[in-house]
Amino acid sequence: MTKINYKYEILKKIKNKSAKIAVLGLGYVGLPLSLMIVKNKYLVKGFDTDKKKINLIKSSKSYINQITRSSILKAKKEGFTASSNFKDLVNFDVIIITVPTPLKNTNTPDLSFIRNCISGIKPYLKKGQLIILESTSYPGTTEEEIINKIEKKFLIGENFFVVYSPERIDPGRNDNAIDKIPKLISGKTKNCLKVGFSFYKSLFKKLFKVSDLKTAEFTKILENIFRAVNIGFINEMKIISKAMNIDIYEVIKAARTKPYGFRAYEPGPGIGGHCLPVDPIYLHWKAKKFNVEAKFVKLSTEINKDTTNYVKKNIFKFLNGLKKKINKTKVLVLGVSYKKNIEDTRESPAINIIENLLYKNVSVQYADPYVKEIKKIKYLKKKLKSTKINKKNLMLFDLVILTTDHDNFNYDFIYKNSKKILDCRGKFKNSFKVIRA
Repeated sequence: MTKINYKYEILKKIKNKSAKIAVLGLGYVGLPLSLMIVKNKYLVKGFDTDKKKINLIKSSKSYINQITRSSILKAKKEGFTASSNFKDLVNFDVIIITVPTPLKNTNTPDLSFIRNCISGIKPYLKKGQLIILESTSYPGTTEEEIINKIEKKFLIGENFFVVYSPERIDPGRNDNAIDKIPKLISGKTKNCLKVGFSFYKSLFKKLFKVSDLKTAEFTKILENIFRAVNIGFINEMKIISKAMNIDIYEVIKAARTKPYGFRAYEPGPGIGGHCLPVDPIYLHWKAKKFNVEAKFVKLSTEINKDTTNYVKKNIFKFLNGLKKKINKTKVLVLGVSYKKNIEDTRESPAINIIENLLYKNVSVQYADPYVKEIKKIKYLKKKLKSTKINKKNLMLFDLVILTTDHDNFNYDFIYKNSKKILDCRGKFKNSFKVIRA
């Protein structure tokens, strides 16, 4: 009986584009990735346990602002489909996992999405497949959560291939150009790396090989923590500069003129998103397993949380100074997504601020062109819907808070027609109307 060369077989399928690709998790990473792979002439099927997403794709509708309906229609004409049934995986050659890695209520890593995914697909895995984890997590995740759970069934590197290649999608910025971002690739074995490299070479313009899985995982988490630490630093500088009656935005503008040794970060009301508030905690948690206390990493997380608390103190300092009871005050929050020009509200400091205002019985509304409603919010039994920005509306509020600086806000109009503005993003000029926070 002839022995099957599984590496040769999958490399051949990748080369002639006959390999079938499954993407598990159709969120802000999985859906853009799926559409990009389809453009490269592979047959792609997306999988997600959220049946609402599956139904929307079947109806050729997008649930991500940057992904157009026409792009989904075009992908479907090329054979793109979506399903919640993992049984179909037996027909696929490459399986890419792009599921969330959030935090538990105990502020520790929540790998339930990865674990449930592996548990659900394990019965349908077969020899000759390539499985890739793209989700961000602490070093050791691919080994512990994937390889350790399937290695009794397969010979990794011989008849089954495992790769870690972290996603580098920046929602709202590069969703439609992810193939231009250098792609990091690592494998459990040399054969795994060779297969993974061959696959991604057919998709991305630049590739960078990493020596092992843990190094690639650490690289991804370093990239995100680098940003989180620097945002924490500039948020602290904002608080210090205000105490000294210095405009931090003028300081940053001046510092930008130095041609070396300085990289500008913008302060805000805290930190949000699926990575920056989470990844420092992932690494801090994992480092403790090695008896290392990641003090600097932990401190940045605390500073960014303190920044949101600092904003809330500024809000109530103003509201308490009004000649009316706190439950008679009215506040408008501008922007609830965690950053501008997207609809993603995960870990958004604006939501935290709104919930705090509701807890104190302040009448709160919000306006966001990308977020039509907030379905679940503490201290409110019903949905909170976005309100319109017009002259009549603006004048009803005692305070307007800019938390997310969307480009399509008319800042001159807002400034002209608001009584008082608490500016968390430096979009308004200094005047009696504006409070820096």
